[in-house]
Amino acid sequence: MKQTASIISTYTADAMGVCSALFELGGMSVMHDASGCNSTYNTHDEPRWYDMDSLVFISGLSEMEAIMGDDSKLVDDIARAASDLHPAFVALAGTPIPMMTGIDLAAIAQLVEKRTGVPSFGFDTNGMHSYLLGASRAWLALAQRFLPDTCERDAKTVNILGATPLDFSVNGTVESLGRWLEQQGWTKGATWAMGSSLDELKRSGKAAVNLVVSYSGLALARFLKERYGTPFVAGLPMGKAFGEKVQQDLLAAAVDGADRVAYTGREDTADAETVIIAESVAAGSLAAALTLEQGKKVRVLCPLETEAFLLNFGDAEAPDEDDITPQLSGVHTLIADPLYKPIFRGERFIPWPHEGFSGRIFRREIPDLTFELDKSFLIKE
Repeated sequence: MKQTASIISTYTADAMGVCSALFELGGMSVMHDASGCNSTYNTHDEPRWYDMDSLVFISGLSEMEAIMGDDSKLVDDIARAASDLHPAFVALAGTPIPMMTGIDLAAIAQLVEKRTGVPSFGFDTNGMHSYLLGASRAWLALAQRFLPDTCERDAKTVNILGATPLDFSVNGTVESLGRWLEQQGWTKGATWAMGSSLDELKRSGKAAVNLVVSYSGLALARFLKERYGTPFVAGLPMGKAFGEKVQQDLLAAAVDGADRVAYTGREDTADAETVIIAESVAAGSLAAALTLEQGKKVRVLCPLETEAFLLNFGDAEAPDEDDITPQLSGVHTLIADPLYKPIFRGERFIPWPHEGFSGRIFRREIPDLTFELDKSFLIKE
């Protein structure tokens, strides 16, 4: 049965992606659910709880409210909280039960905004998609609402698009990306959305080029291209050799305005004996880095939402456990979150923990690969 995982874990859901994307921006996020989603989010998916405050709430949906559709209580509760807390915006995210009953969160957001005067958004998240789609929709809505129509460009500024702890944890990787850009002669602009305020995000049109570091930043990159003409480069500067490739693509994109995917264009990977399972931009970047530094052919299996142009020829989408398992037949080396190990029968497993998959369990073991590849990623013969 598709979409059933009997051995491996599942990825963080879309509603949590909304909360993660907006966590640092001064807004108020409300998950419309009985209670479980908020505890799951703050316990397993949000390491920033320990260092900073954020307004993330659960609606406390009751069985009777779900059946009878008492939306006025939700509007009243949000309006009262907004009156007390003065958020910059309100974001409502759906979960499975209200989505099955057909609740219209966009309409409720309009009622909240009319009542409070606070910009409000409703997202039709339903728990059946990953955090990538939730974050993507949240950032796109924010950009459409808050970014100005025009902005003076700076030829040396680069925005980072698609950063949440679900992909990058809180191990210093996002900060390393900023330092790497500065070492290459760029000025770091806004980071969507770790380490930047809402006011800083509003100046995103200033950038000469955008660096997309996960699929969640792609819709935003396309919006910025449409509004400001800003090109984007997809890729993570992992290690020295691939970092140079990303830098070359950033320079070229800033000149000719063409979008680029830094890690594609390698030879067909279909017969590779080394496989990476991870989000498409991160996995593709690591595969390219390993190929450049070690001369090894590496294939990517992407279990999350992506698009074909973000995959190299021979890579594949594998959204379900039943899709992934046969793809691992004959594979010698697998690089993936440790929770994938039980379905692997090859010779060598290299752990690459992913917070959006295994939560906080392996957080201390997540490497920062920005400047140098970890020695554990040395692929043996």
